[in-house]
Amino acid sequence: MGGNKRIYVIIPAFNEQESVGSVVKDIPKGLVSEIILVNNASTDLTEQKAAEAGATVLRESRRGYGSACLKGLDYIAQKPPEELPDIVVFLDADYSDYPEQMPSLINPILDNKVDFVVGSRARGKREKGSMTIPQVFGNWLATTIMKWLYCVKYTDLGPFRAIRYSCLLQLGMIDTNYGWTVEMQIKASKHKLRYLEVPVDYRKRIGFSKISGTFKGAIMAGYKILKLIFKYA
Repeated sequence: MGGNKRIYVIIPAFNEQESVGSVVKDIPKGLVSEIILVNNASTDLTEQKAAEAGATVLRESRRGYGSACLKGLDYIAQKPPEELPDIVVFLDADYSDYPEQMPSLINPILDNKVDFVVGSRARGKREKGSMTIPQVFGNWLATTIMKWLYCVKYTDLGPFRAIRYSCLLQLGMIDTNYGWTVEMQIKASKHKLRYLEVPVDYRKRIGFSKISGTFKGAIMAGYKILKLIFKYA
């Protein structure tokens, strides 16, 4: 189990009944201590499918990606000291990421080389059509501006990521929706965390994207991300 290290996985999910079971099942057996699925006001069988696959299921009625992640962290914080994690991994529920690639994200932390690892879809192999043109452009724009303002070298704001739990607590994460990933990366730079990007592969998601799948969603996400980048500058 991560070389005697305790690793928890947080998976935010909204109406992902077709994919969430595969996501949970594809996480390498014996690698993590607990898989936490946060059901973010789903109206389908997401909760049931996640529980059947072996995940701990929490409910968060407030809509928003960040709200779901914060719910998972609140749950972890209630555990006794001896059960607190060394590493927390964040992973989407739509099966666009490859959960079996998780060791490449956590091993650099286990080896004490870094504190924070982002899975970069830009550096990995992307299935054709897995990311929309606005997504690709938005990632490029956001990471380019971050490079100018924060002197960091990211190529992606990818959701598949791992971070040392003690460092995550230092960041004081607060965003409740689209800005969660960029907030983490900006605050990691401000706290001078040792960070690394590793290539991860990416495929077409199962189901319909609630953000990039609509024009309004893509615009709102882009606005929120850019606003946060300049806010913390």
